[in-house]
Amino acid sequence: MSELPLNLRAQLAQVLHDMRTGRGSGLELLPRLDRQLADPRDRALARAMLFATLRGIERYERWLSDLLERPIPGKLKVVESVLLLALASLDLGIDAEHAVVSASVDAVRQLKHPTMAGLANAVLRRTQRELARLRALPPANAAEQHNHPAWLIDLLVRDWGQAQAELILAANNRPGPLCLRVNRQRTTRSDYLARLQTAGRAARAPDDLPDALLLDDSVDVHSLPGFDEGDVSVQDGAAQLALSLLAPAAGDRVLDACAAPGGKLAHIAEQGLALTRLLACDVSPPRLKRMQQNMERLGFGEHIEWREVDAGHAKAFADDERFERILLDAPCTGTGVIRRHPDIRLLRQPDQLRDLKRTQARLLDRLFPLLAPGGRLVYATCSVLAEENAGQIAAFLKRHTDARLLPVVPEWFGRDTGFGRQILPGEHELDGFFYAVLTRT
Repeated sequence: MSELPLNLRAQLAQVLHDMRTGRGSGLELLPRLDRQLADPRDRALARAMLFATLRGIERYERWLSDLLERPIPGKLKVVESVLLLALASLDLGIDAEHAVVSASVDAVRQLKHPTMAGLANAVLRRTQRELARLRALPPANAAEQHNHPAWLIDLLVRDWGQAQAELILAANNRPGPLCLRVNRQRTTRSDYLARLQTAGRAARAPDDLPDALLLDDSVDVHSLPGFDEGDVSVQDGAAQLALSLLAPAAGDRVLDACAAPGGKLAHIAEQGLALTRLLACDVSPPRLKRMQQNMERLGFGEHIEWREVDAGHAKAFADDERFERILLDAPCTGTGVIRRHPDIRLLRQPDQLRDLKRTQARLLDRLFPLLAPGGRLVYATCSVLAEENAGQIAAFLKRHTDARLLPVVPEWFGRDTGFGRQILPGEHELDGFFYAVLTRT
């Protein structure tokens, strides 16, 4: 006899448990969960419950500690994730209270910990009775107050000062708007905006981003008209700015050195330019495969040359290869996109910053010699930490006397750091992003 499928809370608890134990990120785990949930309403509810828990993770961990007489043993930690999801749902009114309790207790049993079902029921019943007291608990520390790890709070205060750091932290705890990029090879922004309005979806067209549309409400993207056919893709407006900074022209040889997940690569292809070459590199075979599949959906697969390679490796390119345009969307902490990927606050550790900085410097040093004289190399991160951004570019310019910094235009984008421009999460409704543009003399 086959086992019954896990209920939604049991499935979500496994995802949260993997995130809390460093076994996977949302980018890896959520698509897998989506494939198990046929109903788009279930997918929307799953994200609402998971993201609400992650955005308040420090707070709900404190509540759970207060409610338990003793910690849950390590081998039963997945039960802790069931309870954290339930606390967030009870706190924010996601689903009816009786349904939260019943489904959570069932989830504990389905996860093969039936002896913990009674404890789970008792904890959640107590939560219902004491919700006002729990909400009134004063934060024990800055991490709990801002729902971010202490080490990250310290770095944000160091880079931006206390007041601005608190604005960044607050923005990270709010969901960002759903931003689309219109595929101009298939439709126009005005035509697609009209299709959205016909479908009853309210949207706005930002003046400064010619291919972007902002939706007032988050939706299952597969329900959007033409999404599965490639008419639009999801991409934040800050990421869409990479195209105008790269400014490719017909005849150029273009390299996207760290192309996954492929949004900026697709934006380049959607311009319909007669490029001499468009080369996309990534070190991860699964990410490369997903990009190829997405480019096929958009209709650009045959126009792109693919290479599975670490772009910073000494032998990644031939000595005589040159490109008029290079995009280096460098691996980074992702601290500018926590509002969209709240699991980053769990997955990132302070020692990773040191390793990422080394990777960023290695990629810059290896890729810059591939730039044709007078060409453009765009360095981008979705980080708000100075040492990954302005600090990285300042150090690079000291090492390379033939490099020159070009202005980042438009000037409405963020603030001038002296070595590129930085926008912070929520400003102009955009994600936190950094850009620097380099040329070779």
